[in-house]
Amino acid sequence: MAAPPHWSKHTLKQSPVATREILSGEQSGLQIGIGRYARRAYGFDEVALVPGGVTLNPDEVDITFSMGERFKLDLPFWASAMDGVVDLDFAIAMGKLGGVAVVNLDGVHTRYEDSRPVIEKIAAADKSTLNAVLKEAYREPVKPKLISERIKQIKDAGVACAVSSVPARAEERADVAQKAGADVFVVQGTVLTARHSSRSYHQLSFDELVRACDIPVVVGNCVHYETALELMETGIAGILVGVGPGAACTTRGVLGVGVPQVTATADVAAARDEHMRRGGMRVAVITDGGMRIGADICKAFASGADAVMIGTPFAGAEESASKGFNWGMATPDPNLPRGTRVHVGTRATLKEILLGPARVDDGSQNFAGALRSALGVCGARDIAEFQHVEMVIAPSITSEGKALQQAQHVGMGKS
Repeated sequence: MAAPPHWSKHTLKQSPVATREILSGEQSGLQIGIGRYARRAYGFDEVALVPGGVTLNPDEVDITFSMGERFKLDLPFWASAMDGVVDLDFAIAMGKLGGVAVVNLDGVHTRYEDSRPVIEKIAAADKSTLNAVLKEAYREPVKPKLISERIKQIKDAGVACAVSSVPARAEERADVAQKAGADVFVVQGTVLTARHSSRSYHQLSFDELVRACDIPVVVGNCVHYETALELMETGIAGILVGVGPGAACTTRGVLGVGVPQVTATADVAAARDEHMRRGGMRVAVITDGGMRIGADICKAFASGADAVMIGTPFAGAEESASKGFNWGMATPDPNLPRGTRVHVGTRATLKEILLGPARVDDGSQNFAGALRSALGVCGARDIAEFQHVEMVIAPSITSEGKALQQAQHVGMGKS
């Protein structure tokens, strides 16, 4: 069957340097069966960073983030568009500390005038009734008026506003979001490509969406080199990396789909670099999910990320919408839920998680301090230099010499 006509629009330019050939036989990876090979991929716990030959004062390194000419942040940290994490108060608090929180336009905060009772009901539900409670909560329709009001309330506080929509509603909501004053528009699904094909519903064109938007468009999620390159060619400003790594996500268990975050980030970062080599603008690579502690965040940047998007660690902030719970965006799906609710408890203020000072020794607080220190130890003056530090495969990096910590459940031995 012939490919849909719009597929040819994003065919990759052929170049002996740019195009990655699909190798056959042993060259493509490990043999998993007769005629079948698989590439080895790596997650955060399997790699480590090598200190540099020169070290720098952590206070003098640059960890700021920019996307295009107009959108800039003091911190390269984004809060995920999770209803249990981001409400208006959290978004404002995150912005005042230097990062940005993404408001879920398909979530409860745009369905209800007062979403607090709904969040509290979800947080209090027992496991046997949780799915029913979630489905009932998300049955209420999204109200365009609330979308505008939420955005204006965040902007009136003097901070950046990022909003997220599912692809099916992206075109209509992008217009509402722009008029209300949003700074960034995120289109987010389990997996997004530039060549989605369907005979039963309208297909979103990222080229057209980008042209229609005067604000940066970020899309995701993606874990694949060629797919990322095709998406970048549509003119997007940022791309989210990660399929199923989040603590509240069950996509990998339900669909069996996903790539560990170190490899996924490195592959998408390679697409970014190739896109720039071809004359395109720099597209921000944002590693989304799977990071629990400062070490994971540092490894994401070393793998090629320009920023990171974090959910569950922020759910433990005193300012979070649910005060200690998180659930994935696909959890309320009426047909095939791909998320669950997790309880992390309230652990610290948002400021302590982002900027410190840390009151614990397990890496779950002062993410900015951890990132600055890692840049200093590796001799990188900024994140762009940090993306090229040496890394080693080290599956025992979190356990080597840590027997006492593990036995006593302290430091790196905390479960």
